[in-house]
Amino acid sequence: MMKRSIGSKRALSLLLVVLSTLTLTLGGCSSKKAEESVTQENATESGSTEGDNASQDSAETEDTADLSEITIGIPQDISGLDPHTVTGAGTKEILFNIYEGLVKPDAEGNLNPAVASEYTISDDGTVYSFTLRDGIKFHDGSQVTVEDIKYSIERNAGTDGSEPLISAFSNIESVDIVDDSHVDIKLKEANTEFLAYLTVAIIPASNTDTEGNPIGTGPYMYVSRSPQENVILTRFDDYWGDAAYIKDVTLKIESNPDSIVMDLEGGSIDMYARLTSTQISQLSENFDVYEGTMNLVQAMFLNNAAQPFNDVRVRQALCYAIDPQTIMDFVSDGMGTEIGSGVFPAFTKYYMPELTETYNQDIDKAKELLTEAGYPDGFEFTITVPSNYTQHVDTAQVIVEQLKEIGVTANIQEIEWNSWLSDVYTDRNYEATVVGLDASTLTGYALFSRYESSAHNNFLNYSNADYDAAFANAIGTADDDAKTEYYKECEKILSEDAAAVYIQDLPEFVALNKKYTGYEFYPLYVQDIAKIRPAE
Repeated sequence: MMKRSIGSKRALSLLLVVLSTLTLTLGGCSSKKAEESVTQENATESGSTEGDNASQDSAETEDTADLSEITIGIPQDISGLDPHTVTGAGTKEILFNIYEGLVKPDAEGNLNPAVASEYTISDDGTVYSFTLRDGIKFHDGSQVTVEDIKYSIERNAGTDGSEPLISAFSNIESVDIVDDSHVDIKLKEANTEFLAYLTVAIIPASNTDTEGNPIGTGPYMYVSRSPQENVILTRFDDYWGDAAYIKDVTLKIESNPDSIVMDLEGGSIDMYARLTSTQISQLSENFDVYEGTMNLVQAMFLNNAAQPFNDVRVRQALCYAIDPQTIMDFVSDGMGTEIGSGVFPAFTKYYMPELTETYNQDIDKAKELLTEAGYPDGFEFTITVPSNYTQHVDTAQVIVEQLKEIGVTANIQEIEWNSWLSDVYTDRNYEATVVGLDASTLTGYALFSRYESSAHNNFLNYSNADYDAAFANAIGTADDDAKTEYYKECEKILSEDAAAVYIQDLPEFVALNKKYTGYEFYPLYVQDIAKIRPAE
């Protein structure tokens, strides 16, 4: 944790020198630990056991937590309550507190038993066997059963003939109930990464209204939702593990980034994650500031199917025109980590820092490539950015200025987050966008599958036969060393082929009122509210 010691925007003067002029229009905020992230080597592949966690001391709970409450600001409304169908990372990080899978990640990236009390993996990597935790309950008070486990896994696998909600689940051959306490998940082919996907929420088989009546097993249970205003949670007192410290939680939608500091200082919110360095510098001594990394890939993502971005020379020209360090200087006072492909540093197993050298800024080279591609006088395009993510809006503004150096005119279109999800992510109706992509699970598959030509979430419309072959080899081998090398081959192809203009893994600043303590960063896109507690 750090105190408020971030300098003022010395980067602005640097930009004025480097870029000549820069007109600023402040907008929204960014993404967290990672949007979709950490190394799979932390996950035990040979099996693991863990008994029930001890409960918090009852006297402490009664004295401090029963009467406690906290209001946490979030940048946009959640997109839904069904844990199996929501796509936005900002929604998933909230649902983390309501739902749990057979296993659950901790702050170090380890996968620990959750709804299951223990698990084993067969030597050939094709059978994952789970023991249901004794006495675990859903939020409605009903006991979790093996039938609920089978239903939840099969729902995501699309065993009813529908498209699998999790593409990795297409590898499931069967989900077999062994007895009242044991379930076997059998795979068609061995997959050393599969355990990480079993963080998928276990929900009641009897609940026919998952969206309207969310029921999980997590430390918090859903109370109510007022669209575009708030989401209210309360502590689940029958939780199987360590009880949450704070009893009542209000998640307040802060869609206007310009009001966040005012609301923190005014007391209408007690915490906000992913503040900018400028916002942090404006806070009083009433707040502790926690510094971490977002664990995501921030880039200017291009629609590879749209002209002129269907020409690799144009994409490469944009990469040569951009200087990530200048962007980091402006957006976050120089903090952040430059990346050269679709992997961020938390994925130590796959991360290749040398790829940041693929495109060192070279204006002459960029102009030469544009001329070869038939654009000697440049071209014009639109960068669509979600308005509630200030770091992405600010990044787009710097990119606009840098591209002027090669005769390219970029216009910024700010839209609301839900519109971004529908227009850009789902409908792919865009030219370019600046956002951060995380990893939903602790796997290379989660990082690289989105670039496979036929992937449902390949909103870049990226298509490369060599990439598809390397990716197929990665998921087709049970040898972990070979899998890692194939994934690294994918990483190099993305860089050299300029699938996107890769920029950075952003720093993350979390402001927490000093009345509270205990915030923890995760290597995934997670807000673990249960760890926050009243300060002593």
